[in-house]
Amino acid sequence: MEPDQFSSLTTVFRDQLLACLEECAHGRRGLFAEHEHLGEEHAWPEASQLRELAAALQSIMAQSEERDALCDEFLDLCAIHGEHDPGEPRLAREFLKRIDKGQVGTPMQKEWDWQR
Repeated sequence: MEPDQFSSLTTVFRDQLLACLEECAHGRRGLFAEHEHLGEEHAWPEASQLRELAAALQSIMAQSEERDALCDEFLDLCAIHGEHDPGEPRLAREFLKRIDKGQVGTPMQKEWDWQR
């Protein structure tokens, strides 16, 4: 992949991620995981495409032994599905805070701020 194409792909990913995080932070569910049980009327195709793009981007970067902290952290958050974990809106708000503070790529607090 050419550097310009790669740069365009990461820009598209970041822009789409920020848009979806804002929407999720305001209550929409389905960004970090599919919620089939909510019914088709609650489907969020952009979120599903974003997860696919993140996985593809991570795979492409791994071939060059590179990483994208934003992509990696998003996919890590997609793996959180425990009974005592925060809801998606709270995850989205906390992730947006980390992005705004430039903390993406630094170690996360084990339990972030959701247990305060």
